[in-house]
Amino acid sequence: MRYTKPSLLSVFLGLLIYCLSINSHAQEARELGKPYEEFGEYKIFFSVFNSSFIPPEIAKAYELVRGSNRALVNIAVLKNGQIRGSKAAVSGEFKNLIQQTRELEFKEIKEQNAVYYLAPLRFDNEEVIHFNITVTPEGSEESHSFSFHRKMNTD
Repeated sequence: MRYTKPSLLSVFLGLLIYCLSINSHAQEARELGKPYEEFGEYKIFFSVFNSSFIPPEIAKAYELVRGSNRALVNIAVLKNGQIRGSKAAVSGEFKNLIQQTRELEFKEIKEQNAVYYLAPLRFDNEEVIHFNITVTPEGSEESHSFSFHRKMNTD
């Protein structure tokens, strides 16, 4: 029997819908605004979620570490008119409230026609984290930078 990797794209989309639909997180949803930034012909989607949302078998297949104090930053780049992710160079950093800065190390995930980027991080319960992300779509000489913040909670 041949083992194939489960689709993370369906897990991420489901998690995004789930997170935005929970009534108990209404205040956080208002703070989140739209889950993407637009730059000319590109939409750059971003999300941050606890790694424990990933089922163990998917985490193992993609070598992702799960934990109640670990999260994943997810970046996907869509060019106007396309429904699949585009390749890009993705980099970034995150800062806590006392301005301690750490680099994000993004890993490219390819599935069927989808391409997206994940970066792991550790956090403390109720920690507010500020993210600075830079994306250069493949074939483009222009980089696009944006920032956002999230209040992280352990499971």
